[in-house]
Amino acid sequence: MIRKCTNDDLPALYAIINDAAQAYKGIIPEDRWHEPYMPMPELHQEIRDGVQFWGYESDGELIGVMGIQDKGDVDLIRHAYVKTGRRGRGIGTELLRHLEQTTSKPLLIGTWADATWAIRFYEKNGYRLLSRKDTERLLRQYWSIPDRQVTTSVVLANATWEPANKPAGGGA
Repeated sequence: MIRKCTNDDLPALYAIINDAAQAYKGIIPEDRWHEPYMPMPELHQEIRDGVQFWGYESDGELIGVMGIQDKGDVDLIRHAYVKTGRRGRGIGTELLRHLEQTTSKPLLIGTWADATWAIRFYEKNGYRLLSRKDTERLLRQYWSIPDRQVTTSVVLANATWEPANKPAGGGA
């Protein structure tokens, strides 16, 4: 079952995010890795900043989480994690499909450039990797991350996203 997370779910959110983020250890730049990957105060700040978390519950236990953040003209998919022992069972795809149904806006997803498994997951689910130029512009426009993270991340977009400076089509 997929449901919106509440304050009561914060300990489970914290545990799932920090368990699943272990996959980044040794993959992302060392200067961007820390333990825990997302401290509780940062999780609280993400929620204050408008990230709405949804959870995948099985037998009364949250085993996957994914957030969505309204940024006006787009929505961002944020903090998508499934417990390490429960990966590969379609939980991430179900969460993603659910969040896609909650909005008609274009969806953008940022992830680490070296997290090739995450990039493959989103591409398999219909998202396309954006150019370096678009990635840097969008990360600076919609995310609040340090420059070091901008240079080591990528952005993917769903089919409804159009580049801001796309030439007008048409012909004569």
